Amino acid sequence: MPQFDYQARTREGAMQTGTVDAQDQSSAAQVLLNRDLVPIVIQASAEKSQRRIAWFQPRVGLDELVIFARQMYSLTKSGIPILRAIGGLAESSSSIRMREALQDVVEHLERGHSLSNALHRHSRVFNSLFVSVVHVGENTGRLDEAFRLLAQYLEREQETRKQIKAATRYPMFVLIAIVLALVIMNIWVIPTFAGMFAKLGADLPTMTKILIGMSNLFVHYWHWMLLAVTGGWFLLRRYLKSTQGAFNWDRYKLRLYAVGSILRRSLLSRFARSFAMMTRAGVPLTHALNLVADAVDNKYMAKQIIDMRRNIEKGESLSRVCAGSKLFTPLVLQMISVGEETGRVDELLTDVAEFYEREVEYDLKSLTAKIEPILIGIVAVMVLVLALGIFTPMWDMARAYRGG
Repeated sequence: MPQFDYQARTREGAMQTGTVDAQDQSSAAQVLLNRDLVPIVIQASAEKSQRRIAWFQPRVGLDELVIFARQMYSLTKSGIPILRAIGGLAESSSSIRMREALQDVVEHLERGHSLSNALHRHSRVFNSLFVSVVHVGENTGRLDEAFRLLAQYLEREQETRKQIKAATRYPMFVLIAIVLALVIMNIWVIPTFAGMFAKLGADLPTMTKILIGMSNLFVHYWHWMLLAVTGGWFLLRRYLKSTQGAFNWDRYKLRLYAVGSILRRSLLSRFARSFAMMTRAGVPLTHALNLVADAVDNKYMAKQIIDMRRNIEKGESLSRVCAGSKLFTPLVLQMISVGEETGRVDELLTDVAEFYEREVEYDLKSLTAKIEPILIGIVAVMVLVLALGIFTPMWDMARAYRGG
């Protein structure tokens, strides 16, 4: 449950400060009034703890979370007290942000707070899915199992991200090289030919005039172009950070050529694996869907999952709402239906996740082959434009010289 730091006055007028557990600020104020305290300031404890961590420190990466979960699993399974375990990890952590977060967790554990509440104060390090699994592990007395599930989930997520980065590295390198080549040609190569054509006074074809005009734009108005690109990038980022912009972009990404299907399967794999982990940990179905919606990190798919949760709240079965979402293939829907009938939803969802992960792995291996024709086409167009714009007038002048 969230915590709030407060400043309040007693009936005698004395100032009192402390921390209270409540769902929101209004609930916290009501708790204080029930204690005969008049609230003056109430703020979320997480805000206070987050300000202690410098903004310019690097974020905690997925690899550090994997190591933390693995270490916590080993320590809790060995019977080492939580306070001592986290204190030792805080001292040995190489990340400043992680170290300060764990030190703050230790402070609140010493005050008698639960581990999940202490972790919840640092949402920039430990997301809601991480905290919820830890909370379930605390309540069921299986905290070591909770950290084991988290470590497995994070390790698979890390592996999928590495595969995607490896598959997109070559296309990104080629695109960057094309952009650099375009800039170099317009700033240094084309002006040289333009000066030569001007001295000869040749009648230039339309394509050559277009190239020279583009080159003049790069040479004489580069500062305005830089300003326009910077402004456009800023406006684009601002739009993508908006609710509607993020939703539209996340929906469009799933329709991209070659990449869209891979992203879609990767998100479905993340959905199935995180949902399996939550159900195995004992999280209620509707609450698990809420957490999974955040875990998929895609606004469009998150909306589909929230709609699934609402239909389940109306009394529909999991297999039925999955079919209504139009997200899954018939084979996967059949697996989910069997899991629901046999009471082994978590096992079948894990199988679904592995099924999608195998498809993603196969598609990533063939991604380069799908994108290469497009890249070759772009290079071919650039060569054709140069041939028509630069070499055609040179050939015309050579023929005129021979004829003369």
